[in-house]
Amino acid sequence: MAVIHHTPMKPTKLELIAEWLPTREWYARADARPEKAGGFRLDDPAGEVGIEFMAVTDGEGDETATYLVPMTYRSGPVEGAGNALIGTMEHSVLGKRWVHDGAHDPVLVAQLYALLTGRTQAQAQSLTDTPDPTVAVSPLEAGGAADVDLVRVTEGPDHTDVVVRTPGGAAPLTLRLQRVLRAGTDRAPGGADQGAGQVPGPVVGQVTGEWRLPDGTTTRGVYVVAFTDHG
Repeated sequence: MAVIHHTPMKPTKLELIAEWLPTREWYARADARPEKAGGFRLDDPAGEVGIEFMAVTDGEGDETATYLVPMTYRSGPVEGAGNALIGTMEHSVLGKRWVHDGAHDPVLVAQLYALLTGRTQAQAQSLTDTPDPTVAVSPLEAGGAADVDLVRVTEGPDHTDVVVRTPGGAAPLTLRLQRVLRAGTDRAPGGADQGAGQVPGPVVGQVTGEWRLPDGTTTRGVYVVAFTDHG
């Protein structure tokens, strides 16, 4: 169980994200002024890594968009994932923390798989040991293994695909992180054109959640969709 420390951090998460977003190919603006709009946490069973899926809004008027930024917070860098480093911050309780794009962090990927297989629950962003009832999971029918191996990460125009392999020789599974969130796409899986958009294989599970729009209203949509290759 992760303990939430309500304490200052320098720089803040949003300051780090503002520097990092314009470096992403799925980000459409020259500069970023993100505002936190929603998201959830997952617990690391080992208690070493903080895991957060943050939704941020950015832009003005018709150009306003909401982006999904999964992050991990560690006491040191992820080995072999230097390109995934968002930045470092000073935490007044935990000390220096390395903040990574969670799509490249095997701990986040393992716990996302655990969420999709019903072995863990999404947690509230700002409360300790408090499930987030606004996060809905259409679970994988098969699987349930404790661990998965991260095979590769591929960036797309509005998403990031994380390919994993489960134990027992099963076919690879792709976890698509929907970087550009779309309102009104809260649909159960069941085909290749569900929720997060067209995917190149049958959808077998998904995670949906809420976020706030600039006008103060709340909407929801797909955060993550899991699919397999044809055949």
